[in-house]
Amino acid sequence: MPRDGERHMIGEFFAKDPAQADKVFFGRESHADRRGFLRGAGLATMSAMLGMSIPFHRNMPQGLIPAAFAAEDVLVGKDGLTLLNDRPVNAETPAHLLDDAITPTARHFIRNNGIPPEEVDPANWTLTIDGMVDNPMTMSIDDLKSQFEPVTMALIIECGGNGRWAFDPPAKGNQWTTGAVACANWTGVRLKDVLNKAGVKSGVVYTAHVGADAHLSGDPEKLPISRGLPIGKALTDNVLIAYEMNGGPLHLMNGAPLRLVVPGWPGSCSQKWLTRIYLRDIVHDGPKMTGTAYRVPNRPVEPGEEVAKEDFVIIERMPVKSLITSPETGATVGKTVEVRGHAWSGDREVELLDISMDFGVTWQRATLDSPVNEGAWQNWRTEVTFPQAGYYEIWARAADSEGEMQPFAINWNPKGYLNNTMHRIAVRVS
Repeated sequence: MPRDGERHMIGEFFAKDPAQADKVFFGRESHADRRGFLRGAGLATMSAMLGMSIPFHRNMPQGLIPAAFAAEDVLVGKDGLTLLNDRPVNAETPAHLLDDAITPTARHFIRNNGIPPEEVDPANWTLTIDGMVDNPMTMSIDDLKSQFEPVTMALIIECGGNGRWAFDPPAKGNQWTTGAVACANWTGVRLKDVLNKAGVKSGVVYTAHVGADAHLSGDPEKLPISRGLPIGKALTDNVLIAYEMNGGPLHLMNGAPLRLVVPGWPGSCSQKWLTRIYLRDIVHDGPKMTGTAYRVPNRPVEPGEEVAKEDFVIIERMPVKSLITSPETGATVGKTVEVRGHAWSGDREVELLDISMDFGVTWQRATLDSPVNEGAWQNWRTEVTFPQAGYYEIWARAADSEGEMQPFAINWNPKGYLNNTMHRIAVRVS
């Protein structure tokens, strides 16, 4: 086991040249190889690398990578994300880092259900379309590019559990705050074009999606997630099979090299590492489609109320929502400040965005841009002048084309989905 001085030298080595340190220290080149090494490492090796013992090491699941290593390893190519879980990897983006009109790839959140595949060469990737189709097809990414019209659209993806941290009683699952949402530029082909070429048979009800990620158990017969869409939604113009993100390759943790992008519906519908889509004459019943997964009660319920499984319904469109991205919560600002952010509402358009600085007594209308295309969020901004120095909260609320407005209080549900309460930030006026 390295002594203190040796541990310090190892730390310096990794800080100065992590790639070379990986090669020398682990005898491996890649992050995937390093993760493989860590999963097989013994207690003594991990303790040496951490520089201290692991008191509860007996409780560690087999193959767990300590978060001290996981954060630096799985968030390569990401900027400022907060790691919530490393098995599977889930990480969110602080609100102030989502200020861009189009979310940079480095700041797009990560929501995984399984273990990403290690072989993701676009040249060798194929997508199969089968089930209730006239002409089953297996295509390469080059086939998709050459046989269908390429489309680039700004599309929002939001995890159904975004905002779960605020539920009381608490709901199990990743405790997302506000950052499991993004709006990147995606390039690909329309899902409807591919399905129409395959020939959608009469009686099709639902699509079913399969990805190449592995189940956490390691069982090759199990899928970590396989969700689908009503065929009507699948045949809309802004559901894409995407092979580019912001003009470049998809990030591994965002589904490289091929994924679905289904704007306005829970992010779980946007299957990553996409390998197969098959059509069915029933509502798809794959993993995370049944029971209470991505479902909410069919009626308002009391916080903490037990709800029978048969009373849950599948989440489809996401509710109206907004986000304040500037100033950063906790900031000290001057008497006048620009406040800005984004707003969105499932398959609808947001029609107004108001903010309040007096705890909701009065509201000020913000300038709200139209979406750059259907499925994108809408950017907004306004200037606020505070009456005097002190502590203030800025609240934002959006209302959409059907009159739905963000509430102040959470509509509680057992799984912690669809929290669309008004976003609030704190500022101090000097």
